[in-house]
Amino acid sequence: MRRDFEELKTLFVRYVKDETLQPIKDLGRFVLWGVVGSLFVAFGAVLLLLGTLRFLQEQFSVLNGTLSWLPYLIVAVLCVAVLALTTWRVLSGTAKRRLKTSK
Repeated sequence: MRRDFEELKTLFVRYVKDETLQPIKDLGRFVLWGVVGSLFVAFGAVLLLLGTLRFLQEQFSVLNGTLSWLPYLIVAVLCVAVLALTTWRVLSGTAKRRLKTSK
């Protein structure tokens, strides 16, 4: 009887580890790679926006002097456009489509 109880306890502990702890670990790994990827994409976007700013400042000499604020405005509008596009894609992503098909 005691041996059966020990086997049952061992089976229960192994089941709990396999069915709860492993998926949590896998989810943590998935979230970690997602965060790291997002940081790299954000860093790349900032570099592209700064590159665009420098390109506008160097290539168009008409933007010197009293119009020197114009490249900053153009890059700010680009930044807002990229943020709006990203937000739109996140909010209309696969999760929303899955909800529509499951109803």
